[in-house]
Amino acid sequence: MGTILDTTVFIQMERRLSQLPPSTAMRDLIELLGKAVGHGEPLGMASITASELLHGVHRAIAVHRVRREAFVEALLSSFPPLSFDLPCARAHARIWADLAAAGHDIGAHDRIVAATAMVAGWRVATANVRHFDRIAGLAVLQLSL
Repeated sequence: MGTILDTTVFIQMERRLSQLPPSTAMRDLIELLGKAVGHGEPLGMASITASELLHGVHRAIAVHRVRREAFVEALLSSFPPLSFDLPCARAHARIWADLAAAGHDIGAHDRIVAATAMVAGWRVATANVRHFDRIAGLAVLQLSL
């Protein structure tokens, strides 16, 4: 099994490692994640997570933008995004319908992360299990670094 890392995990890591150069931060991040999810386990992100991280770069004020962009680019190189394709769209539609019918819908981006993980046969690691626990059949790992 692999693990898709949710945006919340990357935000925690950026805050924790912001004082380190991006290359050192990536090494430390990979070591922390290995301890948390298991060394050698495949790690990645959903393509929507890449978009959320890049959105943060574009919204950053100039004084933080260069550092944030370097960090995000290092993340994109280290944790390859999994594509949102037709099987993911089908899984997303089912998740969305099930949550809406139960009156417990979550944000579209979290549904996309969940669908991507389920299609890949992976779990989601997140600091926000409250949303992901609502999705039947999704393996979720609470990850607070």
